[in-house]
Amino acid sequence: MTKSPVQDTPQGQALAMAVLNSVQNPVILVDAAGKVAFANWEAEAFFGSSASHLAKNKISTFIPFGSPLLALIDQVRERKAPVNEYRVDLSSPRLGQEKLVDLYVAPVVSEPGSVVVVFQERSMADKIDRQLTHRAAARSVTGLASMLAHEIKNPLSGIRGAAQLLETSVPDEDRALTRLICDETDRIVSLVDRMEVFSDERPVDRAPLNIHSVLDHVKAIARAGFARNIKLAEMYDPSLPPVYANRDQLVQVFLNLIKNAAEAVGDQPDGEIMLTTAYRPGIKLSVAGTRDKISLPLEFCVIDNGPGVPTDLLPHLFDPFITTKTNGSGLGLALVAKIIGGHGGIVECDSQTRRTTFRVLMPMHKEEAGDGRF
Repeated sequence: MTKSPVQDTPQGQALAMAVLNSVQNPVILVDAAGKVAFANWEAEAFFGSSASHLAKNKISTFIPFGSPLLALIDQVRERKAPVNEYRVDLSSPRLGQEKLVDLYVAPVVSEPGSVVVVFQERSMADKIDRQLTHRAAARSVTGLASMLAHEIKNPLSGIRGAAQLLETSVPDEDRALTRLICDETDRIVSLVDRMEVFSDERPVDRAPLNIHSVLDHVKAIARAGFARNIKLAEMYDPSLPPVYANRDQLVQVFLNLIKNAAEAVGDQPDGEIMLTTAYRPGIKLSVAGTRDKISLPLEFCVIDNGPGVPTDLLPHLFDPFITTKTNGSGLGLALVAKIIGGHGGIVECDSQTRRTTFRVLMPMHKEEAGDGRF
């Protein structure tokens, strides 16, 4: 690797710094003495230290004792060739208890003994893997819904009709039982109707949308009903580009997420739901059967300060029939995952006490010549 003459100029160095700081992964340069000669902004956040503080210390100061990263650095120096290592545990009191990363370590030919280390936190990669599992689960519900519609609804209508006939001929004290039969058949039919949404594979109309108009509409509905006693706040990025989506379906998604947040907050006096939007380049989702990757830079979050989601439930939150509600069907979040997945995006949840975040990542609208599609 040879330096470009431009890189020796102040403008070139500033450009190189700007490029590295725009990278969404932590990147550091470890010199021949083992010190951190450079750290981009993401690396400062990852290590919880400023670049100037990092530069005063060796890399071994910031990672767990005996970490495989030190051996990888030595290996790259010796072989003068890059190395990839996956699922390396850097968990420590300094970095945090869940720091599982993929590592890319490469030599810097122009600086003997120096290596570049790129960290890819596993959290997002694992979330995308789980999201693909959620989609498979949603597809299984699609088949189940089609079967239930034909095999259950017809017999139920017969049972309900028979109960209504019985109601006219039984004593008054027994009519409560026939009414119970009717009510319960209605409840089961309603559940099947909700599941039939999963089997609806018809194409939906999409258009470039301003997500803020969608969120403001949903917020108005929430304030007039289920969230009237809860503080609804917002933190929007006004420069966000349009999202290519179906407005009604996005309204359904965010109504569901905000309603869940409102139920989690409950009657606590300081209950708050925060809606945020942001542009997050760097998140990409592989397309099955191709080498293509879809960029998902649009981030929409619903954040509440409720008690949080139980840890054992979190990995299965978007699976069908998973719920913490006494009378819940467990289909709401599965439907959210299906709709967002159908739009080419993903939805995930991070939860801890007093801060639960439902994060929707979607592609932005890119108008091509003539058709206005991606």
